[in-house]
Amino acid sequence: GGVDVPPVRGPELPVRHPEAPSPEAWFDPAPRQAPVAGPEREPDPEAGPEAEPGERAEQGPGPAAAGPEAVRPAVSHLGDRAPTYAPEPGALPPADPAALDALTPDTVLEGARYGTYTLRAASLRGDSARYRGESRRDFLLTARFGSGDDALILVALAGGDRAAPGAAEAAAELCRTVASAVGRSQDRLAEDIRAGHRDALRSGLQRLTDRGYGRLRARAAELGLAESAYTAGLRGLLLPVDPQCRTRVCFGAGAGGLFRLRSGRWQDLEPAGSAEDKEGSDGTEGGFRFRAAVARPGDTLLLCSGGLAEPMREEAALPAELAARWADQEPPGLAAFLADTQLRLKGYADDRTAAAVWEA
Repeated sequence: GGVDVPPVRGPELPVRHPEAPSPEAWFDPAPRQAPVAGPEREPDPEAGPEAEPGERAEQGPGPAAAGPEAVRPAVSHLGDRAPTYAPEPGALPPADPAALDALTPDTVLEGARYGTYTLRAASLRGDSARYRGESRRDFLLTARFGSGDDALILVALAGGDRAAPGAAEAAAELCRTVASAVGRSQDRLAEDIRAGHRDALRSGLQRLTDRGYGRLRARAAELGLAESAYTAGLRGLLLPVDPQCRTRVCFGAGAGGLFRLRSGRWQDLEPAGSAEDKEGSDGTEGGFRFRAAVARPGDTLLLCSGGLAEPMREEAALPAELAARWADQEPPGLAAFLADTQLRLKGYADDRTAAAVWEA
């Protein structure tokens, strides 16, 4: 009844054994909501968006910078135990000749540079799906709405449970529904971001997120599936093109994560229990998540699906390795970013989708 594991072909690459402490040591304490002393004041458009609570916390010393001349190491996996599956794709998913537009590539890469920031994004099939000949269930969408300095960049990513039959379709539908709503509201969203209208942004993005999950529930009923079989965790990132605006807006619900690398230290910006709506937009525990903050030069923001968020929180070796690789001021190229996001660990074989923003 077991699963035959294919042998790894060719010579093994060296195993990375970073001197990593416990996961908590690589993460600063998560920002806590400051108590409200009185009625909320109207935001001052001239002052820009207010900083998130805890954003100015002192950071501890980080790993030594790799330096511009450092070579990115080639490793087969992190940790003492080798992953179960081979590191490269095996079987292709089956194809329906009448539905070839439904085929999903193994890996997707995206990148852009605007003003003071550089964007890198990747979505790749997990080791388990590669071995079993299953399609990638995670979905990645990047789009630019508008033109000139008024334009808005959206990164939307979603991932579903690999055991759910409609996970891939749900992830794609959710991202496209949310992206369509963002595109139609681009002018208003860009104005709210520049003016620092946090409450308007939060309520508007929560409404469109709720509508996206509402469509998934309706579609599940049409297909005769349980709601849990046709859903996905969502994360969205809004980036203004205007170089004078450093506000970054993140939102979503369900499985996934948001992390920030600052001064060599990682901070989990979505700690357990921080969601505003405990019931969740998708009917699951986790709730709607929203964060709007002003980026600092040198920051790296990492948005990811559950397949990467889990090892980031549970395995100290992964955040330690990424902190060392991303210590340079110059962001990695697309190929290097892909190599970074697919660092393998024993016990983590799901799809991975990530978007990272480097601030200059």
